[in-house]
Amino acid sequence: MEEIGIPPLTAEQIERLCEIGEKAARDHILSKVPARKISSLDITIDTEGSKPLTVNVEVEVTLSPLMKDFNADGLSKEAVDRAFSAIKEYLRELSCKSTE
Repeated sequence: MEEIGIPPLTAEQIERLCEIGEKAARDHILSKVPARKISSLDITIDTEGSKPLTVNVEVEVTLSPLMKDFNADGLSKEAVDRAFSAIKEYLRELSCKSTE
């Protein structure tokens, strides 16, 4: 992730960051595939450090055998991108608030 210039985050802000990223990834997947066609969905968001903050996002989705022609790996990559976009937006909001 690029340098945004944010102050060190509190535990609550880090928890919120993870929730935002998880929701964005889940919402993206569910916008593409009905929940009943998903066999398993694992979304993991880890953070390390504070200055700089490192964020790792992993999305693993296993689809029903009925979805054999659907690219689950591509869907996972798209969901990771959506999670990072949502996280960046949240961090930008925090950055703006810290300069007010």
